[in-house]
Amino acid sequence: MYINDFRYLGSEEVLRLDWDDPWYTQFDNRNLRRQYYAPISVFLYVENYEVRKEIVLRPKDLQQWTDLGLEGKEIITIAEQEDVIQKAAAFLGEHTPVSIDGKPVEGTFDRAHFIYRTLRTSGVIIPARDLETISATLGVIFTYPIDGLPQEVTLDWQLFGGRITSIPATATDEAGGLPSLLIPDDPLLRWQNFLKTPTIPGLVDIDEPPRRSTVSMIIAALGGIVIIMLAFRYIGRAVRKKRPPFRIWFAAALSIVAIVSGIQHGVLRPALPEEEVGVVVGGLLENIYRAFDYREEGVIYDVLARSAAGDVLTDIYLQTRRSLELKNQGGARAKVKDVEMLSTESSSLSDDLGVEARCEWKISGSVLHWGHIHSRANRYAARFVVKAIDGVWKITDLELLDEIRIDPLAPQPAPNASSGT
Repeated sequence: MYINDFRYLGSEEVLRLDWDDPWYTQFDNRNLRRQYYAPISVFLYVENYEVRKEIVLRPKDLQQWTDLGLEGKEIITIAEQEDVIQKAAAFLGEHTPVSIDGKPVEGTFDRAHFIYRTLRTSGVIIPARDLETISATLGVIFTYPIDGLPQEVTLDWQLFGGRITSIPATATDEAGGLPSLLIPDDPLLRWQNFLKTPTIPGLVDIDEPPRRSTVSMIIAALGGIVIIMLAFRYIGRAVRKKRPPFRIWFAAALSIVAIVSGIQHGVLRPALPEEEVGVVVGGLLENIYRAFDYREEGVIYDVLARSAAGDVLTDIYLQTRRSLELKNQGGARAKVKDVEMLSTESSSLSDDLGVEARCEWKISGSVLHWGHIHSRANRYAARFVVKAIDGVWKITDLELLDEIRIDPLAPQPAPNASSGT
């Protein structure tokens, strides 16, 4: 029975054993080198509204430049790991400066985790456990908010010495990753904007709530005038004949109600046909997910406010953010690529201007992280209330009925990314 093809071991190969640090044990033949041979690797991701710097390294190697408290220790205990993370992040933030369009920028330390790496994927070690110092791997992330897509981004790697003579690095945009090797004579990881037609995130245009035709407005206005004339005529007669006051006030109140109702139903009340409900709700959902293409919380809220109103705004923000976060990646947020409406059932609101709809939809997205593409696909069912507010459709109430995680394909290496990281 065929199991595997071991012909690559058919000839003599030399294995260099490193007794002091087994991490550096390797074959002379580069074709037999393990995937994650490098003790340090660097990733630069350039997107609309954000540049992200990710550094994957062994704390043991960083110890030669800054004291992480690991000297002579074989184990990094759970209790020690947070201190190691904070010291490593502070040092790396200072010694790996980034410039955007020629100007140095201050990044924000986003998060750091001890991670595992396999041939097909990588992720955060959950739950935390004691780790062997010799193989413990740390992932550190810094973010740089930007207004749009820059023209050039550079990262200046300043840490060489000892056994660290080169750093595998990859700069990635929507077209894929461009691998390079940083060395002391050429320490810059550079990304340049060669995208001819970059994707520009934008909101979906949603038709405004329709209004009644001019003829309907004229009829409603004439109807209102007739009601007013009849009401005043009746009130005048009632006063002359000295009828009981309550009849007069009742007639006046009835005429006011009739006028307001006539204006509301004949002039302002928008109608949303059943066949358009899915389009409107789908557009609102698309814009909600597009809001999370931005990274600054204030901007996200402002964009969300175009699609939702009232108390539900905060609920939508929290629910959507939670649904896009990949827990096994330490909270990395997937970017939604597609929103597919599956079904819609709706009914008009009896006491307001809008509809109540029960919808099912599916989203799919991904995030580039630690040199891999991590996919996310979810299916949802929810009840919406959509109303016309200030001339636009907005979600005013939402009840999530169901959420199903759809198993995505196993994460794959990023397009054109280096396999030697």
